[in-house]
Amino acid sequence: MLAFKTLRPLLNRVVIKKAEALQKTKGGIILTSNKEDKLNYGTVIACGPGKIMEDGKTRPTMVKVGDTVLLPEYGGSKVILADEEELFIYRDDDIMGTLHDPTK
Repeated sequence: MLAFKTLRPLLNRVVIKKAEALQKTKGGIILTSNKEDKLNYGTVIACGPGKIMEDGKTRPTMVKVGDTVLLPEYGGSKVILADEEELFIYRDDDIMGTLHDPTK
C-alpha cells in the first residue's frame, strides 16, 4: 500500500477504478463468492496528456475522466493508495472501447 492519496498519470496512461461484482440482487438476495470477482470494465479516474508521436506532436488520450471503458481481460498495473482504494493503470492504446447506456 502506498502512503499517497492521489495518482496523476503521465503520457498516454489512464487510471481506472474497476467495477466490482454485484454483491446483492435487486430483490435483496446476497450473493457469496469464494474468489474476488472483478469485471472487465471500469470508470476513468484520471488521464495523462497523451502520447508523443514521432513528429513531436502530442496525440491526446482517446478517453476522458468519467467515461466507462471496456478493459482487456489481462493487463494493467494495480496500485493501492493510502485510503486502500484499488486502482489500475492502463495505456490508452490498451482500452478496448467505451460503454454507453443504450437508453440515452
